[in-house]
Amino acid sequence: MDGRKIYAVWKKQVKDTLKNKVILIQFVMFPLLTAVMQNTIDMQGMQDNFFVILFATMYIGMAPLTSMAAIISEEKECNTLRVLLMSNVKAGEYLLGTGGYVFMICTIGALFFGIMGNFRGEELAGFVLAMCVGIVLSLLLGAAIGVRSRGQMAATSIAVPVMMVLSFLPMLAAFNEKIAKVSKYIFSQQVSKIMEGIGTHGAGTESMVIIGINFFAVVLFFTFCYRRYGLE
Repeated sequence: MDGRKIYAVWKKQVKDTLKNKVILIQFVMFPLLTAVMQNTIDMQGMQDNFFVILFATMYIGMAPLTSMAAIISEEKECNTLRVLLMSNVKAGEYLLGTGGYVFMICTIGALFFGIMGNFRGEELAGFVLAMCVGIVLSLLLGAAIGVRSRGQMAATSIAVPVMMVLSFLPMLAAFNEKIAKVSKYIFSQQVSKIMEGIGTHGAGTESMVIIGINFFAVVLFFTFCYRRYGLE
């Protein structure tokens, strides 16, 4: 692994995102919606930070997954990735550079959500850490989808249904007990549960176990896709 090549890939992704408005909007849409809703809507009986938790959970399930899948699949389709690999950039260096970039941008978004929720000190750190766990899982899932897809359209056809489940199932679970019984087995629901408990109680054993099982399953899926399809 060459740190300079990883940084070069990271820098390339920063420049590309500034030009690609479709990718850029993934990172700013939910934080902006949170700012608007949090400061304009105040309903009696609404739980504290309702919109912060709601949109943070949707952000976890959408932004890292769709961005990572879109970046990898687009560069495969346009042969940009092939050129990078022929330029002596290893697959691991490319994935670390791209994944590190997406993780950094999403972590900035997580920090924004935490500030909007008026978390400070240890509570803010715990909130951001919880989001980062979800971001890593979503990012790995997006990378697996991008690796197995030949082009951006193929990646989108897979990423959108997965994104809908991860983003909207936890929201629907708040209003439907039957859906809640199903959604509790996905990591985004458990991360949402942890975020709701910031400042009152820590992460429960059930949440940690379910997130751990999800992580193991996502790593297996990524490993399978990488070995089966590769980056070329």
